[in-house]
Amino acid sequence: MALVKWGLRRWNSHPLSRVLLLKLIVVVISVLLFCEYFIYYLVIFRCRWPEVKTQAHGGRQKPVLKAMFLADTHLLGEIRGHWLDKLRREWQMERAFQTALRLLQPEVIFILGDIFDEGKWSTAQAWADDVQRFQKMFRHGSHVQLKVVIGNHDIGFHYQMSKYRIKRFEKVFSSERLFSWKGVNFVMVNSVAMEGDGCSICSEAEAELREISRKLNCSREVQASGQCEGEQRLPFSAPVLLQHYPLYRASDANCSGEDAAPPEERNVPFKEKYDVLSREASQKLLWWLQPRLVLSGHTHSACEVLHPGGVPEVSVPSFSWRNRNNPSFIMGSLTSKDYALSKCYLPNEDRVLAAYGAAAGCLVVLVLAHLERLPSSFLLGWKLCRMHTRR
Repeated sequence: MALVKWGLRRWNSHPLSRVLLLKLIVVVISVLLFCEYFIYYLVIFRCRWPEVKTQAHGGRQKPVLKAMFLADTHLLGEIRGHWLDKLRREWQMERAFQTALRLLQPEVIFILGDIFDEGKWSTAQAWADDVQRFQKMFRHGSHVQLKVVIGNHDIGFHYQMSKYRIKRFEKVFSSERLFSWKGVNFVMVNSVAMEGDGCSICSEAEAELREISRKLNCSREVQASGQCEGEQRLPFSAPVLLQHYPLYRASDANCSGEDAAPPEERNVPFKEKYDVLSREASQKLLWWLQPRLVLSGHTHSACEVLHPGGVPEVSVPSFSWRNRNNPSFIMGSLTSKDYALSKCYLPNEDRVLAAYGAAAGCLVVLVLAHLERLPSSFLLGWKLCRMHTRR
């Protein structure tokens, strides 16, 4: 045993072991900084705002609004959230969001529902804790507006939602349904309440939308009619419809792209009022609001659909590694008459894990290579000890 201790003392005192330790520390810190910080800058730096036509109006260019759209952040709660899963996914979303804010400088950000994973179950204390974590992760300056749409995981599906959960959500994120900026109108729908069964929450939601429809119709009139007289006019612009559930479509069979649903899932029929809105609710929204563009979440995958009347819908993929390997968000340049969209991908989780795996392999090689240059006193001591034991 004395020989083993002597060998260990020789190892620790050898100058090469200190060099090796320094190299290991430098490699580990460098890999952590790259995979947990700099990679977000490297990836998001490649994203560019799309160009949109800005026709001259009265000798002036129409202002362009820069908007970010993301969906399905699904912050884990106390029931299903393992601490390591929380740490990993929330750090990824926080770094992605903060990097995008710094590099892209959007004016307004919309999150299209399912902010939380367990809002439908949360106690008052768990809800307060989740909100505090959300506000830390998605912090932003006063010059940026953040708008949030209700999702089924925030208040529950139709059979679970209650006025208490809705008020709790709206107390934090506002009950605003109509938002206008730089001549662009946005309508934010509580799509969970578009069940059409006459429940009190559903009836109130539909009444709100009919009133918004009336205001939008008034903005289209050249001369104010009786019902519009004295009304504060909205910008003369067809709205952008924002909601969590997609409008009705049979499946994702016609969706394509690297962030679309996996091929084996695309032909699975969607269930109305669960995966997508019902046909009836979708027709109501298109008829009442006459949107020029629809953006939705919920499916966690990308899709582009053209609805009757030529209304395009873009399903925004999840922003979290927990729901997909290649999360992304939509960048929109909008004017009162036109818009252009582009997609910004976040780092792939597989590639980050591969980088860690490669770094671990390099560390092993570095250690083995270094060991070959060290004196064999430790090994010699071990052999002598074994020989002494055998005798």
